[in-house]
Amino acid sequence: MNAPLREAGFSLGSNLGDRLANLRAARTALAGTPGARLLASAPVYETEPVGVRPEHRHLKFLNTVVILEAPLDADAWLARIRDIETALGRVRAADRYAPRGVDVDLLYCGELTIEEPHLTVPHPKWAERRFVLQPLADVRPNLRLPGCEGVVAEALAALDDSPADVRRLLETW
Repeated sequence: MNAPLREAGFSLGSNLGDRLANLRAARTALAGTPGARLLASAPVYETEPVGVRPEHRHLKFLNTVVILEAPLDADAWLARIRDIETALGRVRAADRYAPRGVDVDLLYCGELTIEEPHLTVPHPKWAERRFVLQPLADVRPNLRLPGCEGVVAEALAALDDSPADVRRLLETW
């Protein structure tokens, strides 16, 4: 029996090298996952880095969200993400907010809710980060993530007006 198709949302970020090329390569790799189909690709935003050391504050991120459908569960997506990040040159550092060519986070995976030491789904900080919420709202404004109250557009509207700067850079990429 085939595994059910699940919609999964991914946050993509890059603040080193050719940032746009890094995002494109990550999107292409995700969409190239066997059995996957790209459903939506949000605009690209340039954003101020959040949580970084002072010496890295000048390295602005490009961020976006992509939505795929595939017969994968969250653990399979996590393994795929790690493979993609490694293939694109990501080196995991002790500083989890260190600059990086590519960062891919699983935001949600169908109706799954997971709280394990290695993985939490939906992503635990999805509703706190404008650089995730804005592009997610562009492609799935009425999405209600499992175990969460309200829809994405409501979470975006509820954010404080003082977060890091998020500026739309490219509509299509």
